[in-house]
Amino acid sequence: MKVLVTGGAGFIGSHILTRLLADNYEVVCLDNFDPYYDPLTKRKNIEPFLSSSYFSLIEGDINDPSLLMSAMEGCDYVFHEAAQAGVRISVEDPMKPHMVNASGTLAVLEAAVKCGVKKVVNASSSSVYGTVRYLPFDEDHPTIPVSPYGVSKLAAEHYCRVFSELYGLNTISLRYFTVYGPRMRPDLAISIFTRAALDNKPIQIFGDGTKTRDFTYIDDVVDANIRAIKKGSGVYNIGGGHHISILDLAHEIINVNDSSSAIEYYPPVKGDAEHTYAETKKAQCELGWKANTSIYDGLKKYASWVRE
Repeated sequence: MKVLVTGGAGFIGSHILTRLLADNYEVVCLDNFDPYYDPLTKRKNIEPFLSSSYFSLIEGDINDPSLLMSAMEGCDYVFHEAAQAGVRISVEDPMKPHMVNASGTLAVLEAAVKCGVKKVVNASSSSVYGTVRYLPFDEDHPTIPVSPYGVSKLAAEHYCRVFSELYGLNTISLRYFTVYGPRMRPDLAISIFTRAALDNKPIQIFGDGTKTRDFTYIDDVVDANIRAIKKGSGVYNIGGGHHISILDLAHEIINVNDSSSAIEYYPPVKGDAEHTYAETKKAQCELGWKANTSIYDGLKKYASWVRE
């Protein structure tokens, strides 16, 4: 069985690669090593795979049609993880997430139809919900994104739906709720807070800390992706099924790391959602999936990895 993972050198993509190779899939990793954060970090993520005969790396962009077709040739499944991440950066530069997340997904879907791919597993985001009408979010909650990033991810979902309806391409979109764990992006709160706590430096919170997030440990997200190969279609929430305020998260990280860090407050940032909280009954029922890692256990595992 041959699989393509776009954005495979990134945080989530590289963990999916690990699982696929452990399960003896033949894996192609397509990544452009975008400098949104240090490309050397991404190269380190995939370094253990380079000696495997089941692994091949293609460097390039998903918006390059000929390269994309070459990468996808002979593949049974596609895990589409390539994206321009970052809610805040999308407010500053809305065109880039549109080109990567919306146009890039369209390119992936077109190539998948031409290459006869059996299924595309699309990485979506809780950012598609945006404005809260009720909590927890179920998949029927109105989608009113509050950032260009959220809009681009919602557009990608709709492209997946349309390609299923018009071209018969089997697709599934997994709405991730703030994924964290080893190899996570350095610009995310848990990474920033943990590294500050380990150095006993102040933890900086934007706003008053009352915003809440549903955090999802990386192992649980990988499990959802593997299940999505064989089961499900449409959209599914992939979240921890709990939510915690940013202030409580900071205190939890301080406690987990036995840190003396103080907490400092800064003005809120545009584009940040007020709350996220996943209802995951649909994923439990149709994919047989649920998160198994508590926020406390996940934070301990991540802190241990950072120390090492």
